[in-house]
Amino acid sequence: SMIEAGLAVVLATDFNPGSSPTPSMTMILSLASTQMKLTPAEALTAATVNAAYSLNRGDETGTLEAGKHADFVVHDCEDYRELAYFFGVEHTRRAFVGGREVFSRA
Repeated sequence: SMIEAGLAVVLATDFNPGSSPTPSMTMILSLASTQMKLTPAEALTAATVNAAYSLNRGDETGTLEAGKHADFVVHDCEDYRELAYFFGVEHTRRAFVGGREVFSRA
């Protein structure tokens, strides 16, 4: 596989009407895990840290580390793997951009 060969796989929606008419990252995670043979951990890595580095922004975003932007989402699920397998469920509870809360679902 590409991952076994050491390649950095990237997942995104691209949200365009031609090849990817969906804004749903959870759907993309689900497709990667159920149809493209990625594990949920590999899919999440592809959608976060690998995606950041593909845009040459890995030093500022893509992971939660001191000195980075602190853009992240808090999901209401017991295990991160639920994001890939329950894509029709709205898991998002809170969203932060630059460390500031920009969305909250009570």
